[in-house]
Amino acid sequence: MPSDSVDVAILGAGIAGCSLSYHLARRGVGPVLVFDPQTLAAGASGRAAGIVTEQLWNRWDVEVTRAAKAEYAELARRWDPSAYATNGFARWTRQAEAVAVLDRVVPQFRTWGVPIERLDADALSRRVPWGRFDDVRGAIWSPDDGVVAPSTMTEIYAKRAQADGVEYWMGDPFHALDRAGDGWSISGRGRTVRARRVVLAAGAWTKRLLTRLGLPAPLAPYRVQAALLRPPRPDPRLFPSVHDIDTDVYARPEANGRILAGDGTELNEIDPETFRPGGDESFVAHLAESFQTRFPGWADAELIRAWAGVVVSTPDRRALVGPVSAAPGLYLMTGFNGFGVMRAGGVAQRLADAMSVGEATAAATEPLAPVLPDRFAGGFAPFSPRPGFTLEGGSDPRF
Repeated sequence: MPSDSVDVAILGAGIAGCSLSYHLARRGVGPVLVFDPQTLAAGASGRAAGIVTEQLWNRWDVEVTRAAKAEYAELARRWDPSAYATNGFARWTRQAEAVAVLDRVVPQFRTWGVPIERLDADALSRRVPWGRFDDVRGAIWSPDDGVVAPSTMTEIYAKRAQADGVEYWMGDPFHALDRAGDGWSISGRGRTVRARRVVLAAGAWTKRLLTRLGLPAPLAPYRVQAALLRPPRPDPRLFPSVHDIDTDVYARPEANGRILAGDGTELNEIDPETFRPGGDESFVAHLAESFQTRFPGWADAELIRAWAGVVVSTPDRRALVGPVSAAPGLYLMTGFNGFGVMRAGGVAQRLADAMSVGEATAAATEPLAPVLPDRFAGGFAPFSPRPGFTLEGGSDPRF
């Protein structure tokens, strides 16, 4: 029987919200309700590439991604082997400026405990034998990185959470999120639920929810694209994920020898209600050109489908995770700049730890310090989305 009063209500049933519900239940927090007007992973999670790499630009993200990798591997081992695989990840460049960045970040990665190797063109060709790399001037390789099936992993989290007593309220139109005494009320069609605490894990729709509450919303939704292709001679063996730094094209293995490739990112803010969900012809042409130059064996790959999704940027390219002091009982788990799937499991562990102690004290939220929403409590300047899949920190990364 559905409860009309819960401890925690999570708005959003992507991999972020579902992993958080799983971890809250495991820590004895409850009752917990997950609400989504659509289905599991219907938003950005179901459209994500699913590359999971520690080649990231700050230590906090590396650490939560490492925790996510370990959790994805264990959940896949227990419940569905197709949900995660370790396949390694290679990046390369022909630009001298980008090589200088590799020179700088590789020692830094090693201080963070990231297993990483420098590769020359010959070594890269051995790792990625279907590629052509005679002009490459620098490359890096992470043997322990992997690929996750985002929709499958989201389903695993949801099923395990439900087995632990979490309720999922799905497919009902969302009406309102309002203050109700010292808690909150969430209204859908024919039902209202009161919650002591609410977590906004609604991805691109989080900005709209915050605006309705009259709260600052340092979020900018933007559009990304990907495509699924079938090469002329599909090879069912697992191959490494790859990223051409110069063209910003990535590729990862999919089932039955297919290829998932992107990145048709558009760095301008859009409305998640009206964006075009199909892939653009210019994006598909860019993939074809890149494959022709770098992967001759894939140049004649058949396009199965191309699509777009909406992800969310923040002014400093760090996520928004934790309590909002201006609205007691309100928490955020959003703003991952297109890489929420990569980090979700590890971030959920930290947020669930903080919420399991009851009140959002400084000690409880310290593991979330770099991403706490209150860093924007004093306001923020208008901003445009910035790339998240980069090796550089700062507000204007080049690579």
